[in-house]
Amino acid sequence: MPTLSNIAYLVSSALFILGLKNLSSPKTARTGNVLAMSGMLLAVLVTLLDKQIVDFTHIVAGVVVGSFVGVWVARKVSMTAMPQTVAVFNGFGGAASALVAMAEYVRMKSHPQGFEILTLVLGVLVGTLTLTGSLIAFGKLQGLVSGKPLVFPLQKTINALLLLVILGLGALFFSAPEDSVYLYTVCGLSAVLGVLLVMPIGGADMPVVISLLNSYSGLAASMTGFVMSNNVLIISGALVGASGLILTHIMCKAMNRSLTNVLFGAVGTGDESGFGGTDVGDRRVVGYTPDDVVVMLDSAQSVIIVPGYGLAVAQAQHVTAEMASILMQNGVRVRYAIHPVAGRMPGHMNVLLADANVAYDQLFEMDAINEDFKETDVVLVLGANDVVNPAARSKKDSPLYGMPILNVDQAKTVVICKRSLRPGFAGEDNELFYASNAMMVFGDAKDTLGKIVQLLKAA
Repeated sequence: MPTLSNIAYLVSSALFILGLKNLSSPKTARTGNVLAMSGMLLAVLVTLLDKQIVDFTHIVAGVVVGSFVGVWVARKVSMTAMPQTVAVFNGFGGAASALVAMAEYVRMKSHPQGFEILTLVLGVLVGTLTLTGSLIAFGKLQGLVSGKPLVFPLQKTINALLLLVILGLGALFFSAPEDSVYLYTVCGLSAVLGVLLVMPIGGADMPVVISLLNSYSGLAASMTGFVMSNNVLIISGALVGASGLILTHIMCKAMNRSLTNVLFGAVGTGDESGFGGTDVGDRRVVGYTPDDVVVMLDSAQSVIIVPGYGLAVAQAQHVTAEMASILMQNGVRVRYAIHPVAGRMPGHMNVLLADANVAYDQLFEMDAINEDFKETDVVLVLGANDVVNPAARSKKDSPLYGMPILNVDQAKTVVICKRSLRPGFAGEDNELFYASNAMMVFGDAKDTLGKIVQLLKAA
């Protein structure tokens, strides 16, 4: 039976790897999900049978309750709330790993040995930290906690000292594993550390934080796998940990910032919501109407749509797709330009547009489309801000400086649909708003695009 279990775990691991491979493309993402879910189902079934569990009452109850909650969340959570949902799932993954590690400690009758003690402490540390850090990330994304970086004097020093205390307690637990107080104290202090690590991070950096916390949840699971001597948990946790770190690196590269700057830089205002006027200091912009936009679209041969978080907030993906369909029926070439950090999490815009049945071949990553803006008649910027701000190229004292942006300012006409002139999450005023080729259309993206669609249909 151990041999059969290991073979089954190997098959599960292969399915996880194939699932990740297929998730790298929108066209094969559904297949990737099916493969990964199949691998997890196989791993769960083999684990339940292999461990010879006598009473399945609590397990069945957990499956029923968990399935009910999962279905309810999948049906009720809107696409705009997907980032904070992922944050919560990361937290639950960390919590599960920490609880399993502590349960395994109890099962060992408080006498773990050598390497088991090390992985036990690390599993509890990383798992608990992931839970509380993810809950703070959820609060920032949901608006329950301020999206601004919340800092206080000596914060980095206190965090470093707290980590040292946790490691010291881990060493004491290593020397006296029968004393559970050390382990429980590690758990409590790790929870505090998770809060302190995420609170000073601004809303603009939440995509990176979510990716990093996802990696943490995988590492916690892998550590728990070592505690339990469970191969599939070790492999799956390592896969999640590695993929999360790779994604974190990609996100940092897209913003031209180091991970340490994201975690400790306290960048951003955390707020770009609300309607506002047309005055910023001594500069003014002219507000245009949907009728003006339709005039530009009627004479255009090529249009690029740049979706941003404002589109997600307004839930305007369906009316955007409808507008694009009308334009294509009129012979206009329409494409979508997707910045790597558009929205609140990696792939956020892709998921929103897929929800509106936008064809995958219309979606272009920044590097693939950036050179085409100068040959484009009209660019529609829908709620995006920092990712199209020209200050990233030239303003050296800006937190955006050096960040690769979409070259929308090079188009013949740029239509910017936004609720106000307020800066983005980085707190930097957007120079694009005052460009000679820019047309500002103030208002909710869904309402504005709805009016444009009606005018296009009537034309």
